Amino acid sequence: MEIKIREDETKGFAIAKINNEIAGKMTYTIPSADFIIIDHTEVETSYKGKGVGKQLLYKIVEMVREKNIKITPLCPFADAMFQKLTDIQDVLKK
Repeated sequence: MEIKIREDETKGFAIAKINNEIAGKMTYTIPSADFIIIDHTEVETSYKGKGVGKQLLYKIVEMVREKNIKITPLCPFADAMFQKLTDIQDVLKK
């Protein structure tokens, strides 16, 4: 699985591809320089249950750690993953 992040000044997304086919996408907004808001996760039907959403989240977590910023998970999927996965809770905006 290949995951790339793209962003402009106010929005961004991580996109996952498997065999050159889009498997899923996680979008976020950038309200300020110190945090992002994950607002939507979408996984293609044929890839559901294969960890695509989780890998998208881990890619975004890796990016925010490099930038030393935080995440507010507005998306229900991302919020549930943050509650479940203790290894990424350090990037949650309090």
